[in-house]
Amino acid sequence: MFIPVRDRLPTRSFPFINYLLIIANVLVFLWEQALAESGYDTIGSVLGFVPYQFNHDPIATAPTVFTSMFMHGSWGHLFGNMLALWIFGDNVEDAVGHLRYIAFYLIGGVAAAMTQMAMDPGSVVPMVGASGAIAAVMAAYLSLYPTSPITVINPIFLLWFFFGIFLELPAWLIGLEFFVVNLLAGRTSLEAARHGMGGVAFFAHVGGFVAGFVLVRFFMIGRTKQMAERWSGWRSPPRRRADGWDDSRYYR
Repeated sequence: MFIPVRDRLPTRSFPFINYLLIIANVLVFLWEQALAESGYDTIGSVLGFVPYQFNHDPIATAPTVFTSMFMHGSWGHLFGNMLALWIFGDNVEDAVGHLRYIAFYLIGGVAAAMTQMAMDPGSVVPMVGASGAIAAVMAAYLSLYPTSPITVINPIFLLWFFFGIFLELPAWLIGLEFFVVNLLAGRTSLEAARHGMGGVAFFAHVGGFVAGFVLVRFFMIGRTKQMAERWSGWRSPPRRRADGWDDSRYYR
């Protein structure tokens, strides 16, 4: 699976909301770690989203739809999500605006939780993580800038000798791979959840992705997206000139 590491699309405004979201996720995870070290390691069950509990008492458990978005199960889980948010979130915030971006992010997370619940309403496994909301952000980026070049880690070692460690791919390909992989893996995750085992909430990713892809057009009403570089072929990322720019083409 391709792992994105950066894009080359600058922002027109400082994406402070995206940075605040990253900081909030990191601080909450550090808080989780501190609680675990002090012997209280069940915070995920308290603040995580549990479909079975929500179905039986939606009013009392509604806050967990939002608290679960800022919790993570491991350093790897946190790093992967924050890297994706760092890459794609700043440009989506720049496109839709700061306040709209907050609403978009939270709605994406809600859609992710509701999708996972719809697929497995009886699950008692707590769901934590920002992946669903970030999937919505990724889909929004794909919708707005489908041919924008994204630098990814080359997943095939032998190809490192021909193309290098990094490759540059169009955003639509990264998004399509993410969606298909999560859709296909969803069934396996449901089987694990039905046996009381934890795992990846793949359908939450799918739900967030679909919501982001559809809703970003409504959030763009009255807004204009910026010019973006076009992906120009299967190759290693280009080197920048001394002035910081390359010779890529742009579109509106």
